[in-house]
Amino acid sequence: MPFEAICIAIARCLSSPQRLFALDCGLPQANLRLVADGLAGALALGVVATTPVAAQDKPSSIGLGIFTFTSGPAAAFGMPGKNAADVMINEINAKGGIEGVPVSATYVDEAQGAQGVIAEYRRLAGDPNNQVMVAALSSANCLALAPIAEQLEVPTVGWNCDTHQLLMDGKSNYVFRPNGNTVPEFIAYAIYLLDRKPDVKTVAIINPDYAFGHDAAKIFTAALKALKPDIEIVAELYPKLGSPNYQTEISRLTSARPDVVFSNLWGADLENFVRQATPRGLFTSSQVILAIGETVLQRVPLPDGVIVGVLGDGWWMSPDARANPETIKFAEAYKARFGEYPVSPSIKMANTLIYVKAAYKAAMQKNDGKWSTRAELAEAMKGSKVATLTGTTQTRTDNDGLVDQIVGVTMKTPSQPFPVIGDMVRYKGDSLMPQPGQDPLAWISTLKPEFAKSLPKPGSYK
Repeated sequence: MPFEAICIAIARCLSSPQRLFALDCGLPQANLRLVADGLAGALALGVVATTPVAAQDKPSSIGLGIFTFTSGPAAAFGMPGKNAADVMINEINAKGGIEGVPVSATYVDEAQGAQGVIAEYRRLAGDPNNQVMVAALSSANCLALAPIAEQLEVPTVGWNCDTHQLLMDGKSNYVFRPNGNTVPEFIAYAIYLLDRKPDVKTVAIINPDYAFGHDAAKIFTAALKALKPDIEIVAELYPKLGSPNYQTEISRLTSARPDVVFSNLWGADLENFVRQATPRGLFTSSQVILAIGETVLQRVPLPDGVIVGVLGDGWWMSPDARANPETIKFAEAYKARFGEYPVSPSIKMANTLIYVKAAYKAAMQKNDGKWSTRAELAEAMKGSKVATLTGTTQTRTDNDGLVDQIVGVTMKTPSQPFPVIGDMVRYKGDSLMPQPGQDPLAWISTLKPEFAKSLPKPGSYK
């Protein structure tokens, strides 16, 4: 058996499929410990040696390692990302590829567990034609892969991982995130809510019981408390990820009668919650915020007036998106192929591939048209400003991305058979982010009501 195959087998033996299952922001702490221990063991064994990629002639094709969930419940987010990659790569190749070179993708299923993902990353990184990794959906996987990206010196672009912890130390040279993080995403909901419902007194939270749910609750609550200190959190419910029945949680919410119910449930969990909560009157007794509600607009009949967003600017029907012919073309191609319009994970993936393509162009322009090394591609991503399908992504000095945040409410329209987002606001990407190096939660605690008054208001984005 070749040495590389032995190494991959060892790494996979270290993993358990149950160690990792997360849409975002990682795992429970015990499981994160398992990932860290497994990673440390893999590094100690030296499972794959670092092989820097030197300058080379233009290849016959560009390989991209694209990491997402293609199986299991998290595929509700992962497959829209993969589908978008398929459409976008077809469009890129139809226009001659990236700098004249066709693109192909190798997809890695994140459902196999952290150590399997690590082994696949190392295997793909060993091929010099795979100059860039698009990884990953799960923030736990992003956190596990980040030190390996630095060790192997492989540009790695997090297409969805939201955890604000990923780039906090500001020391990354090869890890980039063009799509923003949990801090601006959930501050945006707090500001929008208080603009629409300034007299809100009580709030209940129902989020999935893992780090994405808990982190979102912390950020949203901290922002509310900073901007309106008299708000009371009357319930915090954390059902297990993948729960089919929410009747117990709905009973607690309806009996608490909060002014507002906030949730970042997603995928099948969100669909089940909406279907079960609607006939019990939750959407009429409380103002409901569904942080990832845009992803189910085409699947469940949400009532009017539910606050929803896209965790960034990635809505294919936003004014900026509609003004971009490339976005309309992408959305129609996606709809024709998959039977529904792209959702925010699809747009995030498409925008990430645009970001990668822009890095190739910038690196080669700087290098007099010579084919770029991995180091040159990483250098081109630093500080870059890239026009996307839905706006612009600006890379900060810490390699984190600044993207705008779109929030609105559900409403019916004659133009679509499903609810759309109306009464929208678009917050500038840098307005809801601390400076590089600042502790995010400490920064949120310093916010004052005057801060929100300086921002655009609901309905201003038309």
